[in-house]
Amino acid sequence: MSALRYTLVVNGSVYGSQSARTAYQFATALIEKGHTLVSVFFYQDGVTNGTELTVPANDEFHLTKAWQQLAKQHNVRLETCVAAALRRGVVSQSEASQHGLLQHNLAEGFEQAGLGSLAEAMLTQDRVVQF
Repeated sequence: MSALRYTLVVNGSVYGSQSARTAYQFATALIEKGHTLVSVFFYQDGVTNGTELTVPANDEFHLTKAWQQLAKQHNVRLETCVAAALRRGVVSQSEASQHGLLQHNLAEGFEQAGLGSLAEAMLTQDRVVQF
């Protein structure tokens, strides 16, 4: 079987459910099998994966940092839905400026995108898998 291009959609919060961790494990497995992970689109509560204010206990897996490392090593786009993120207090520097906020907390390596980005991924990737 030839290598496929994937986008993952993560709806689960960073630590509130197992779906985000399962998505990360799936991402690493598909890369190990020689497939290409083009992007991960964080939607609904999944946008909490993109906050730099997550501080797990010392003995817990740091999922946000894991996503960042995966993205950096394999050139994967990490996109948070801008509308869902703003509703949940995950704000990029540009959105903070636009809305007159003094702070931003979108983690490095993550970007905010609209649903058009997800729609484009659905049209251009071989597989889109939702968690």
